[in-house]
Amino acid sequence: MGAVTENRKRVLLAKPRGYCAGVDRAVQTVEEALKLYGPPVYVRKQIVHNKHVVATLQAQGAIFVEENEEVPEGSIVVFSAHGVAPEVHEQARVRALKAIDATCPLVTKVHQEARRFAAEDYDILLIGHEGHEEVIGTTGEAPAHIQLVDGPDAVDKVTVRDPSKVVWLSQTTLSVDETLETVDRLKRKLPLLVSPPSDDICYATSNRQEAVKAMAPSCDVVLVVGSQNSSNSQRLREVAVDAGARAGYLIDYASEIKDEWLEGASTVGLTSGASVPDDLVMEVLDLLAERGFGEVAEVTTADEKLTFSLPQELKRDMKAAAAARAGEVAALAAGATQS
Repeated sequence: MGAVTENRKRVLLAKPRGYCAGVDRAVQTVEEALKLYGPPVYVRKQIVHNKHVVATLQAQGAIFVEENEEVPEGSIVVFSAHGVAPEVHEQARVRALKAIDATCPLVTKVHQEARRFAAEDYDILLIGHEGHEEVIGTTGEAPAHIQLVDGPDAVDKVTVRDPSKVVWLSQTTLSVDETLETVDRLKRKLPLLVSPPSDDICYATSNRQEAVKAMAPSCDVVLVVGSQNSSNSQRLREVAVDAGARAGYLIDYASEIKDEWLEGASTVGLTSGASVPDDLVMEVLDLLAERGFGEVAEVTTADEKLTFSLPQELKRDMKAAAAARAGEVAALAAGATQS
């Protein structure tokens, strides 16, 4: 019996994984806009950082662009879940674009914090990755007050005007542990550093990292389904290795899994980033089953129930369209009765 147990191959499947409320809202925003207005609907940047999601929406008629200048005047443009600077809204207004803002409400919260602390003349230390769209958008809210702190090693370069008026904020998709390390170093340098009113790292990022931490020590290999430009997916791979997995790999599709990754492995951990639809995870499970990893056990560390409503500007138009349809139906019914 002992030999059977040793040779048993299994998959530990993280829960929660995949779509968060902000991603679900952003993807649904583009889908509903396509239904309501008809294609093309333009999307500034990738709506979420996932290759498969972008390709799927392109097939439905979404056109992805880098900047507003690429959108024909008077057209519809959706802003991505990562948020945009105020100047992007102004550019859209000048070009008479109908802008629908799909920024995740948790990113919007960080923007509001940046504006408030800037109004109070604080120096704002934004912990995040240079060049990430979310960081660019948040910085744009108060560029004169914000300086980027890209990880613990960047703390030494920080300079502030008044050590008694400094606050830290963060990108929502960072490694929780690395961010805490950065904050600890900042506090050693600036003892009066103020923390944000509530945690900036989003619940979904934290929850997915906790699930990986729980299963990684039991895993020979952890597979993370997610795209290379997805910050939260990259962090999941890093967390898996830091928490004890022998190796961690980031993949977009099951077809990218290499047989040598599974050689000698008895337990494979599987999770996915916050912008990944679960059908891609199911495809990985199918492939692993073909390789002998037929036993699947979920590792659950949180139960997520949060949802976000669609952007107000889209909801208004959907409501107006529904009312117009109801009016047409009523008119047709009245005409039929009279005849």
